[in-house]
Amino acid sequence: MWLKLKLFLVMSFMFAIVYGLVVVVANYAGIPSFWFYGVLATAMMLFQYMIGPKMVEWQMGIRYVSEQEYPVLHRMVNELSRDAGIPKPKIGIARMPIPNAFAFGRWAKDGRVCVTEGIMSLLNENELRAVLGHEMSHLKNKDVAVITMISVIPMICWYLAWNQLFSGGRERGNGVLIGIVAFIVYLITNLLVLYVSRIREYYADEGAVKLGNSPHHLATALYKLVYGSARVSKEALKPVEGMKAFFANDPSRASSDITELSQIDLDGSGTIDINELMALRTRPVKVKTSDKLMEMLSTHPNMLKRIQRLSSLQGISAY
Repeated sequence: MWLKLKLFLVMSFMFAIVYGLVVVVANYAGIPSFWFYGVLATAMMLFQYMIGPKMVEWQMGIRYVSEQEYPVLHRMVNELSRDAGIPKPKIGIARMPIPNAFAFGRWAKDGRVCVTEGIMSLLNENELRAVLGHEMSHLKNKDVAVITMISVIPMICWYLAWNQLFSGGRERGNGVLIGIVAFIVYLITNLLVLYVSRIREYYADEGAVKLGNSPHHLATALYKLVYGSARVSKEALKPVEGMKAFFANDPSRASSDITELSQIDLDGSGTIDINELMALRTRPVKVKTSDKLMEMLSTHPNMLKRIQRLSSLQGISAY
């Protein structure tokens, strides 16, 4: 309930900012200029939204697979899509060593869920099903559409700031002031878009549990993804740096996540069992200030906080 309230407040604030910009620009800079950049930004986002799946397929090296090739994977996705009440997405394998999974698509019948080659040998069936449940929840919640829609707002602010500060708009009396304000609003709204993205990750974790996956299976899967990603070379991460928002976790933060997650795996088993997860309900965890600041600039929540929240979901499904 608290997540829904925060998401509602953030979305309301974002669109209140847009309304305020309309009023300011109409008064000082003229409506035509604003609407031109607003329409341009929206058109660019829609274009990206439409061609996005092809870009992801190309960048990730995705090959769609049949039920005969991967019967277990298809069975899990079949069950999850049925329980989630959404059409079964296409299933793909991404040719990369980074252990991860991701989902994308433009609308319900266009959904695609993919796993990397690196994840198949890292997780057991329960853990893989939990990660797939997370990705299926993204499709159910239409997260790609939500993030695309609100990303228009900082883009409009950026174009407006550029127009007023670095083009003929600065010649108007209030142009520089409007440009500065628009740039500040751009920075704020960009942070808010990242914040919404982190909320959607929490939602997807909750959705995975509601689809019948045990929280400790998802917690262990995320834990293993962190360690698996930390073993991957920086050269292997570079080609997908711009796509990491799609992943179940941020592989570029894996090395720093490992240190924090040592607070949870008390027996050093490489998994997070039921007792270790339950202990997080009452035991405080330590997140460094630098990691809190880095989280503000990330599409994913801090992994330690994310797993701790899973401990509060233990009552949603039985173990």
